[in-house]
Formats: sequence, structure tokens, C-alpha cells
Amino acid sequence: MQTSLNRCDNKIASKDHLNIAMLGHKRVPSREGGVEVVVEELSVRMVKQGHNVTLFNRSDHHVAGIEYDSEKLDKYKGVELRYVPTLRRRGYAAATSSYFAALKAALGPYDIVHFHAEGPCHAIWIPKLFGKKCIVTIHGLDHKRKKWDSTASNYILSGEKRAAKYADSIIVLSKGIQNYFKETYGRDTILIPNGVNRPLPQKPEIIKEKYNLNERDYFMFLGRLVPEKGLEYLIRAFRATNTDKKLVIAGSGSDTDEFVNSIHELSKGDDRIIFTGFVQGKELEELFSNCYCFVLPSDLEGMPLTLLEAMSYGNCCIVSDISECSDVIEDKAITFKKGDIEDLRNHLQQISDMPELAERYRNESADYICDKYKWDKVVDETLLVYKGQYNK
Repeated sequence: MQTSLNRCDNKIASKDHLNIAMLGHKRVPSREGGVEVVVEELSVRMVKQGHNVTLFNRSDHHVAGIEYDSEKLDKYKGVELRYVPTLRRRGYAAATSSYFAALKAALGPYDIVHFHAEGPCHAIWIPKLFGKKCIVTIHGLDHKRKKWDSTASNYILSGEKRAAKYADSIIVLSKGIQNYFKETYGRDTILIPNGVNRPLPQKPEIIKEKYNLNERDYFMFLGRLVPEKGLEYLIRAFRATNTDKKLVIAGSGSDTDEFVNSIHELSKGDDRIIFTGFVQGKELEELFSNCYCFVLPSDLEGMPLTLLEAMSYGNCCIVSDISECSDVIEDKAITFKKGDIEDLRNHLQQISDMPELAERYRNESADYICDKYKWDKVVDETLLVYKGQYNK
């Protein structure tokens, strides 16, 4: 006897144009985090293929500050944008917005409800109750992030458990997380890594005027200023490195004011270290285009889009040896032992002293990463998951 799930898959598979809802991100368009980039890339490309996509954006302010708020659009590149109530308090914004979004998705005319990240999956039971097919993308093991207290971590972990129990399919971005779900929940998942676009490199104009940065005269970090990104290791290692190059730390905090203050304090007295705050647009393109070496010293990642982007610009990269980074770079970048400040310092010193080595990595990184990780492939495989036809 055919199950209701199989009937649902057959009905969806026969449709040329799917009605898709996505939730769990902050807002699109935005670069507030990697999730927002992924949601934009997926939704815009799906619309171009003839599907109807609605994104449920938060209605609160930009995480980097009210000055980064933009006009609330009804549509973006063919994607429908809807806004849900959001309680602007630490730990509550994601929870409130995802519950309202899940309810709207449950009541709407959607074939697919796609949850992004673990915490929002706390509300996955709502659209499931209404018979919706629910897909989950796990962008990282968010309950392990050091910025959360035990209450928030437990809430996020309960979202992960509900995803494992209720999701029709779970997409993960790395083998490590795939193994985690199998070992923890006995749950099979589908590995679909993120993609990247081949960029057009930019000359240092804005960054020259704002920060006095020139081509190949700085190391660079880009990401949220949160403890698990390893910024304390990076700052301590860099301060012990004998180099005339600068260190640019680009990004803003995310409910982590105390940590941000601590790394600013740690950087005092070294005028080589530059904090840019949140960056986007041409300024970010210039930073990627002209850095000497990109450094990602994280303790915890899902699949770091910033690393894909840095390599797409043809950058030499140094990353921690966690599998989420080392699986991406293979032999096309440098790894150091996670959390080992002295090992990181040694690699910073070596690459600073050996420009020919940095150039060798630069020559290989862009073609490798752009050929291997393509957004169009990600979209095609995700649509197969929606239709129950993914069989890799």
C-alpha cells in the first residue's frame, strides 16, 4: 500500500512549478550571515527555473545596527518577501520569527517548507501538522556555539532533535555533520555543499581611502565576531608575528558585545590590527580582491562560505584543521592545529616571509574552488530533494 509520503512525493514530482517557502534566515537581501547568502542564492535561482519562492524575513533591525537597515521590499529578483513579527531580544529573535513564519507557511499554498538552521526547526511540527513536506538544511551544529547560554543551547538542540524526528529530508553541508546525525539519531542525511560564484576582482579604492590598505599588504578575517571563530587565537598569533603586514578583522558581533570588547582590548597597542565593522558590497569585494592571505581560525563551522569566497578571489588561505574547513580546501590551502596559537603564528610567519609560497596557493585556489562548488548544481540537487528524486 502506497504511503501518504510517497503520494505526496509523487504529486510534487509531477509539478513543473513548485510553491516553496523558506524560513530560518534573518532577511534577504542581506549578508548578515552565511545562511542569508545561501537562501538568496537558492531562491533567486529557483525562481529563474520557474518555481515560486516566498521568503519569510524577520521584521527586526539588522544585526550590525539600525544604520544597516534597508527598505523592506515586497519582491527581490522575482522572489516574494514576507515579514514576520520578531521579538528583538537576545535569544528570542530567531525563536519568535521562526514560529510566526512556520505558522504562515503552514497556512499558505506551499508544496515545500524549507527550514534553514537548527533553532528554527523547533517549529517544524506546525507545517507538518498541516501536511506540508518539510526539508531542513543544517548549516552547522548551532547549539555548540559558545555565545549561547545553557537555555538557548538547549532550545537550539531541541530544534535539532525535532528536525531529526520530523523532517522529510535533511540536507547537511559537510561529512562531519552527516556522520554526527547518523551516530546521534540514526538519521540518514543528504550531503549538498554550498556553492560559490566566480567574482570580478576589484582595485583597492574604497579600502585605500578608508583604511590605507593596498594590494597584498594585509591578512584578512571575515565573519561574525563570536568566540567559536577563533579570533582570540588569531590576534595573539598575529601580534607575535614579525611582519609589516596588517591584520584586517571584518565583521560585526552577534549578541556578543562582551566578546567583541575583549578582542578589541586584546588588540590594543598594535596599530597593525584594523577592525572594519560590518562590510558589504564593493568594499567587501575590494577586501577579498587585495588581501595577502585570508585566515579562518574557527573551532566550529558548518561549511564556511567566507572560505569559498576567499578562494574564489584567488587568495592564499590559512584555516584550522577542522574537517569542515580541511575537506573544502584539500591541498589548495594551509591548515594549522585548531586552537594552537603557536602553530598558527608559525604559519603566519612562514607565509609572510615566503611571498612565492603565497603566490603558489593563489595560482591554484580560484579555479579549484569555482570548478568544484557551483550554485547551479546545488539548486538542481536541492530541487531533486524536494521532489523525492535525489538518489546519490
